[in-house]
Amino acid sequence: MKFLIDNWMLISVAIASGGMLLLPQIAGGMNAGALNASSAVHLMNREKAVVVDVGDPAEFAAGHVGGAKNVPLGELEAKLPGMVKNKALPLILVCASGARSGRAVTIAKKLGYEQAQALGGGLKAWREANLPLEKA
Repeated sequence: MKFLIDNWMLISVAIASGGMLLLPQIAGGMNAGALNASSAVHLMNREKAVVVDVGDPAEFAAGHVGGAKNVPLGELEAKLPGMVKNKALPLILVCASGARSGRAVTIAKKLGYEQAQALGGGLKAWREANLPLEKA
């Protein structure tokens, strides 16, 4: 007990630094398993992954990943089972920045799509990787 009292400042610094190390894991928990653009391309080419853009139709028309299907986030639970019947295929969910696609992964997994993943950084990351976009 005397050690704790005498070294309270060192102990508090150790606890604070440990908390700072854990903070990115806690804050980035939604996108911790997000795909990068090259991994997404690999899944699309090698494992026939299905790409679903969860942005609204105007965003989809402005630019989307080639071959992507558009299902707005609000309609995902109702329309996804009809658009992607094979739940065993990898599912890549995309939006403009990656925020909505993180929520879409939760919905897709609840529907039984165990291989659902979000594209980390969304279309912004796709563009930064100099990958092509299609326009409707």
